[in-house]
Parts: sequence; C-alpha cells; structure tokens
Amino acid sequence: MPATASGGRSLVDAVVFTPADWGRGFTARNPAESTPGTWAVLDGDCRWQRERLPAGVLAGLSRYSVRRDAGGAGSVTVTAVATVHASVTSADGQLVTTLEEVLRCPEQRPRDGELISGLTSTGTPFGAREQNYADDSVLEVGLYAERGGAAQPYRWMLARLGTVVVAVSVTGSKNHPQAELDQLGGNALARMLERVRQRLEAK
Repeated sequence: MPATASGGRSLVDAVVFTPADWGRGFTARNPAESTPGTWAVLDGDCRWQRERLPAGVLAGLSRYSVRRDAGGAGSVTVTAVATVHASVTSADGQLVTTLEEVLRCPEQRPRDGELISGLTSTGTPFGAREQNYADDSVLEVGLYAERGGAAQPYRWMLARLGTVVVAVSVTGSKNHPQAELDQLGGNALARMLERVRQRLEAK
C-alpha cells in the first residue's frame, strides 16, 4: 500500500474513473474533478464541503461525469472517488463515518440546488452475504433531486481494500431502470478495485 503522499496521489489518479471509463456519451461535469489535497466532509448543516486532507489521509480524488441522453430522455450523473489512508484503521474509519452520517443527516446537500433525501445505509464486511470483493463495503440508498426537479434514484457505493477506499455514486432519471443504474455503479466499483489490485501487484 502507498506509504507517501506522492504514492497516494499516483494511485488515485490511475484508479479513479474518467468520463471515458464510464462509457459512450459520458462527459465531464463542471468542475470535472476535486481540488487537489482536499476531500469531501459533511458539515454540521448536512452540506458537503471540500476541506484539506486530515492527518492520516495521504491522497484523495473525485471525478464527476454526466451522460445526457438524446431526445430529452433524461440523464445519468456519476461520481468516482478514491482515498488513500496511511493505515487500515484510518481507512476503516471512513466507512464507519459514512454509516454514522446517514443517521445524523438522512437529508444531505452535495452542491447548491441539489438534495439527497431518504438515505439509508448498510455495511457488509468481507465474507458476509457473499461479499468477497473487498475487505469492507457500504451501500447508501436514497433519492436525488436537482433544483426542485423530480426525485431520481441515488446510490452511493464504497469499498475498502487495505488502506484504499474507492467509491462511486450513480443517479439516473426515471427513464433508467434501477437495475441499469446498479449495474453501472457495481461494474465501476469492481473495475476501480481491480485497478488498485493491479497497481499493488505491479509494485
């Protein structure tokens, strides 16, 4: 596992999905990715803010993409994230915090004009419920609405492999079946985890 900030930055840059990785039609949102040296923090008002990486976190990167379907059929908005911690304890703490935040803030605001509501979460460690792809995982489920628009299904998937946490969020309009969105997010998460494994094996 990376032991330095530079090693962590190299890993997250290689692991986190770009628009092209998501598939045909996906383009970068504005902003396209997070500010270097920061990570997302849920503040006391249940709003997501970017703050400097704390002690124990070597690197973090988020990339934001969207696919706007032709003919007004709706859109699919996705986020890919990777965080490299200095220890397993720190990485595990990120997943624990994610579970606790849903209890504290079942409604959250990721950006101005955006609302995630009705959030619930489930943690699944390795070996439980046939989870055999990561050391630990968390799934958040809820509804997403942008500027008062219709609510859309929302999924936030996290998985920890050693000291590395990868995550994806997927939101789609009503024209996209939930199974389609789940498959898109699940495939992305699995491929990002595989990239982590490949880079570690290469070292």
